[in-house]
Amino acid sequence: MKIGVFVCHCGSNIAGTVDTEKVAAAARKLPGVAFATDTMYACSEPGQEGIVEAVKEHGLDGVVVASCTPRMHEATFRRTVERAGLNRYMFEMANIREHVSWIGKDMDANTNKAAELVAMAVAKLREDRLLFPKKFDINKRVMVLGGGVAGIQAALDCADGGLDVVLVEKTTTIGGKMAKLDKTFPTVDCSSCILGPKMVDIAQHPNITLYAASEVDDVSGYVGNFKVAIRKKQTYVDWDLCTGCGQCMEKCPSKKTPDAFNEFIGPTTAINIPFPQAIPKKASINAEACIMLTKGKCGACAKVCPVEAIRFDQQEEIVHEEVGAIVAATGYDLFDHSKYPEYGGGRIPDVITSMQYERMLSASGPTGGHIKRPSNGEEPKNVVFIQCVGSRDKSVDRPYCSGFCCMYTAKQTILTKDHIPDSQSYVFYMDIRSPGKNYDEFTRRAMEQYGARYIRGRVAQVYEKGDTLIVRGADTLTGTSIEVEADLVVLAVGAESAKGAAQLAEKLRISYDTYGFYMESHPKLKPVETNTAGVFLAGCCQGPKDIPSSVGQGSAAAAKVLAMFSKDQLESDPQISQVDIKRCIGCGKCMSTCPFGAIKEIDFRGQKKAEVIETVCQGCGLCTATCPQGAIQLQHFTDNQILAEVTSLCPPLLEKSFE
Repeated sequence: MKIGVFVCHCGSNIAGTVDTEKVAAAARKLPGVAFATDTMYACSEPGQEGIVEAVKEHGLDGVVVASCTPRMHEATFRRTVERAGLNRYMFEMANIREHVSWIGKDMDANTNKAAELVAMAVAKLREDRLLFPKKFDINKRVMVLGGGVAGIQAALDCADGGLDVVLVEKTTTIGGKMAKLDKTFPTVDCSSCILGPKMVDIAQHPNITLYAASEVDDVSGYVGNFKVAIRKKQTYVDWDLCTGCGQCMEKCPSKKTPDAFNEFIGPTTAINIPFPQAIPKKASINAEACIMLTKGKCGACAKVCPVEAIRFDQQEEIVHEEVGAIVAATGYDLFDHSKYPEYGGGRIPDVITSMQYERMLSASGPTGGHIKRPSNGEEPKNVVFIQCVGSRDKSVDRPYCSGFCCMYTAKQTILTKDHIPDSQSYVFYMDIRSPGKNYDEFTRRAMEQYGARYIRGRVAQVYEKGDTLIVRGADTLTGTSIEVEADLVVLAVGAESAKGAAQLAEKLRISYDTYGFYMESHPKLKPVETNTAGVFLAGCCQGPKDIPSSVGQGSAAAAKVLAMFSKDQLESDPQISQVDIKRCIGCGKCMSTCPFGAIKEIDFRGQKKAEVIETVCQGCGLCTATCPQGAIQLQHFTDNQILAEVTSLCPPLLEKSFE
């Protein structure tokens, strides 16, 4: 076997702390290496052409590139060796950037380690075998999970591209958090005026099927051929008949039901439509508040419904959909402000969250757009905004920045002045983070044009003093403590992952981070893809972001789906597990371990055996590590290939251990 080795300088990234020429020289002495050289940028066009030419000139059977992480450029170099006429799996990468040059400054030590990593890659390549992908048909339908602005954008883009779209939303209406906003920054234009037409487009688009008040119950299958079970929750109203006339709401005697859409600052009826622009505009019953469902009496809504749509005996229903791709756009939840008892959230009536304040500002909100103190209904004159409530704070396990809080607070100070011209807003902040287009100008406008007083410092305590609130904090710019009298305190709560995000991730077989946000395949090169082929991300399920970023990511996810569906068939990755049927004892440990459900039990001559579902397997290797008989081998990472790497690294030790 003839192997070629190419050691990349990567500018000074590698060559600054690794002697690449010495590494190439050491590689030339390795068994099987017919050609070795160092190159400035292996991933550049000249670098790739150099690999192609070397393969042809020296008749190479395999290639090793020593450069950066395989996560970044392995696919690139595999295409390169294919252009040279080799099988794409006769290629190995030695990571001498992240694993060597970036973690140490000792030139000699780095050079020795880089040479050892190259030796390991060469040893593995000598054990590599030709692998060939298989092709399979795909179902060109897409499912979008979540009906917020990111999910809406992804669904519309896919539908406009000619795909059939299934949109699943867990609440009774699409729109997400954006539907609750009064205005948006930095243009201060009406949120529902922007979102409303898109919501209507969802309802009227011939290629979109909408399941509201529904959740994903189970996901099986693989890229191009997913099978999804959707649980349609009972609304106690037949939506096929309901016209959204609202007569049931007028007659419902249970008028003090907590209103989730209005963030519980105003009551609603037990049967209701969340807001006038709701899509679908259908009524649903809150079972916990309905007198008929809790006490067996009433039925006023059923008596007045002109189309007889009320169904008190309605049960959950499971429906099944088959799709080729899934876009997760499940959004986010707001931080629980009661975790800051010193601020009085949930205890002091006049301490509210930013979203509650947003509903108060909205003309469609419970106060009709009038700002009122919850305690006495009076108009507040001094409003204090406290930033970073549930953001950038390790004490509540939220060390990350939520990104949009600085901006929506600036917006709310402007709206406060518009609603109450003689009011004064105070903002306690840590740092102002406004990196978007026209964002910094917007915050300055809040200060300079609308007179919002920004105080750099954290708040220590909020307490009641008679009819007012006292906000005690620090002004770090002047180095003094400060107390501000307030009529209303608004807590700028941060974003956290949506409830149930982790459970859904397990159903989708995708990764999530410490805080429940979904993990992208690569933070720079694959920001909307996941570790599971065919599952894409959009919006705040991946991390906190504002509306423009969410819309952009929704379109990006749709573009990835459309690109994937531009082919009639997809290729399966042959780097999957295979079962040696003779060694398998049918213990089932691999099936219980596999996170992708890619192993099934079969009957082989009257005995239980394991079999890998090739299109489902993602090549994680857990089954290989679990199998007590060594009956499962992960192709391209077999035991012999890994042992070859270890042997090349420390042959004297291994020889001694076997004596």
